[in-house]
Amino acid sequence: MDARLLVTSLVVCLTALGLSACGTLTTWEVQPNDAALTQHDLADAVDAIAGPLVRQGQTPGLIVGLLLPDGSTRFFGYGTTGQDNGAVPGPDTLFAVGSLSKGFLGAMTDMLVQEGKLSWTDTLPSLLPPGTRLSDDAARISVEQLATHTSGLPRQPQMDLRTLVYFGEYLFNGNNFYRHLDRDTAVEYLTHFNAPAVLVPQYSNIGYGILGYVVELRTGQSVDDMLAERISGPLGLAHTGYSPEDLPGYETRAIGHAGDQPKFIRRGHLAPDWRFTNLLRGSAALYSNAHDLLVFAGAHLRQDDSPLTAALTDTLRVRYPRSRGATAVAWIADDVNGVQIKYQIGIVAGYTAYLGINEVNRTAVVVLQNAFNFDCSASHRLMVLMANQASPASVASLPKGDKDAPL
Repeated sequence: MDARLLVTSLVVCLTALGLSACGTLTTWEVQPNDAALTQHDLADAVDAIAGPLVRQGQTPGLIVGLLLPDGSTRFFGYGTTGQDNGAVPGPDTLFAVGSLSKGFLGAMTDMLVQEGKLSWTDTLPSLLPPGTRLSDDAARISVEQLATHTSGLPRQPQMDLRTLVYFGEYLFNGNNFYRHLDRDTAVEYLTHFNAPAVLVPQYSNIGYGILGYVVELRTGQSVDDMLAERISGPLGLAHTGYSPEDLPGYETRAIGHAGDQPKFIRRGHLAPDWRFTNLLRGSAALYSNAHDLLVFAGAHLRQDDSPLTAALTDTLRVRYPRSRGATAVAWIADDVNGVQIKYQIGIVAGYTAYLGINEVNRTAVVVLQNAFNFDCSASHRLMVLMANQASPASVASLPKGDKDAPL
């Protein structure tokens, strides 16, 4: 293939894939008749929505976690973790959760704002090391813009030759094409950044990478220490962290597989794990499980006056309203068949993660897959199902099962 044609093809692929794991690239359609599923037994309804993802070969395995209005949880595992023993994923099975990491970083940022250590209006000249060179547009970027993807920063810096080469390799071997994107690269990009004429929500990995850098500079702590001190410690999230090999259950974790990407690895075949640079650690490197993620989601629905609850609740507040895909701090707000939800999506290496919250009905859904899939329709359908199950009469009729155990 001609070299120019190869570069052009890779640019098209990069643009289509977006070089990332995020909700703005996913697809979903929820049919109006999904409400009829509320007439079924909950387990049958979940199986009708989630089961086909495994049975039709979209993913080797998945775990669905549901938070009910009464605070109880249900878990439903399908397929296999990919381990040699053929185990079914359970609530404690570790998965890479990609950009769900941003929800935790956004929460830590909000806590710092609540404490007065940061302000949403602080701009980069006051946040980055003295003497950092910034373009005029970069100098106007605020903390809130970074946290809500409204800074004008693109998904990643310009597609230089090295990025194109790494992405070309990724299509065939699945290796991390972000492995060179570190803080020095990001700060260099800010010296010549030109913002678009109109600032609208535009998903940005580099933006959240810079946010993580800012948070570490302002606190003098690593994102690892902040996570333990401010979120995972207080909430008891023992299986959530940025270093998966240090987490309980790492040896029995779900193994990532190809799905919609990498393009030239057959669906269902193994995909390599990714490790991230210091820039993207807080943005994309988190591992967790369905149990911990439901605890995290439920903490957003608490009604107490703790600093953590105040910050989590504030992250759900829409900062940029629009008809579809309104933005909060790390969360996307949407209307799905008349159900108002907030959700996050993470797609990384061989994994897909979804976390959704319905504040009105006080329900939440987590779906973790060990394959890379863009379509999140099933996850949204589960959110609609939970909303329609949320009346007291419906909740009383749900199968009891064992709390925090797969049914």
